[in-house]
Formats: sequence, structure tokens, C-alpha cells
Amino acid sequence: MALPLIRLATVDSTQAFLRRNPHLFPCAVLADQQTEGRGRQGSRWESAPGAGLWLSAALPAPSGLAPGVVLQRAMLAAARVLDPEARALGLKWPNDLVAWREGRLVKLGGILGEQAGGRLILGLGVNLTEAPDLPDRAIPPASLRDLGLASISPTNLSVHITSHWIDLGDEFQPLFRWPAAGAALQWGEGQGTCLGWEPDGRLKVATAGGIRRLSVGDVSGLG
Repeated sequence: MALPLIRLATVDSTQAFLRRNPHLFPCAVLADQQTEGRGRQGSRWESAPGAGLWLSAALPAPSGLAPGVVLQRAMLAAARVLDPEARALGLKWPNDLVAWREGRLVKLGGILGEQAGGRLILGLGVNLTEAPDLPDRAIPPASLRDLGLASISPTNLSVHITSHWIDLGDEFQPLFRWPAAGAALQWGEGQGTCLGWEPDGRLKVATAGGIRRLSVGDVSGLG
């Protein structure tokens, strides 16, 4: 099943566009450029014209899945389309698209989700041909082109990705998950050792104060 797809030349953000237009349901929106793209915790998402995939979709909210699991499965579905042979892309907790490049973890994309009534609005940003220069980031950005991954047109990518989003009942397995059990972690509010990913999407971490189970909004700057 394919969602109706609206393509816009420029928009503040595809996510905001769908919030303003609740009658567009179910529906997907693709933009060539966003002027006010946002990442997690309000961070700005650079959206150079024609350089990436800026996509949102309004869908029926799934039942029985924790919010963190919904975002992880949606990102894994996108990874399956972007890297069908599972050669490079992995999932960074809680819901970022990453890869290893020259021995360093780099970020290709991120996903947001919000629920309004019975609607789930998913917003995906992926660097396809270019990545912004952000030298202060612990995990720097990269593009699919940097990794040697072929990129089909944003329209075709959008159709394939959103067709997987319609049913998030299946969990695609990524090439890798980061952090893996045993990895040392630091974030804005503390540090610890990863003990694994919980079935409900949380991250289990051993800290000096005991075991914590981190949710999507609990940490910033995880690295």
C-alpha cells in the first residue's frame, strides 16, 4: 500500500506542515528544502536544497508499541530501504541512523515522532549527497554518498519507506546497534556502561548510582 505523497519545493518543516493540516491523513509530505528543520530536543537540522531526504508522514497511531520502539522500528525500516544489502547502516540509540567511517561513528539521519489524537506523525531527515559541516559534534554528520551508497530519487525513497511505516509490526535487524553491551557512555547528565537495549526501547545502563533505564527524553549528547 502506498500513501498519498505531496512534494513541496520549500517548507518550514514537513512535520509542522502535517501538524497544520490534520485533514491530510493518512498522507506523506516530501520537501526539497526545509527552512526550520528540527532534530531531537529542539536542535536545528540543516536541510540544504536537494541534498537530503526531508520526509514526514501522518499515519494511524499503532497500538501496543512503546514510543521508543515505534521510532526505532521506523528508522530501521528506512535503513532497509536506504541500505538494502545491509552493508553500512546501523542504529544509534535512541533513533539515529549511523555508520562507521574510517574507524569513527558518523550520523546519516534522525527521526522524530509525535502523536496527536489518533495520528502518528513521523519525521525523517537523511543526508543523501551532502552533510553539513558541524565540527563540534561528538558524532559528526556524513552522507550516503560519503559511504559509497547509491541513492535513488527522494520520491522513490519516500514511497518505499512510507510503505514500510504503514505497519510497524515487524522489526528489521540492523547491521549493528550502538551502543552495544559493555560500551562506556557519557552524556550531558552523567556516565555509565551500556548493559543492553530493552524490549520497550529504553537503554539499560550501569552508573555509579545504580542501574538506570534511559528513555528517549532522558539524555542529551550521548557519546
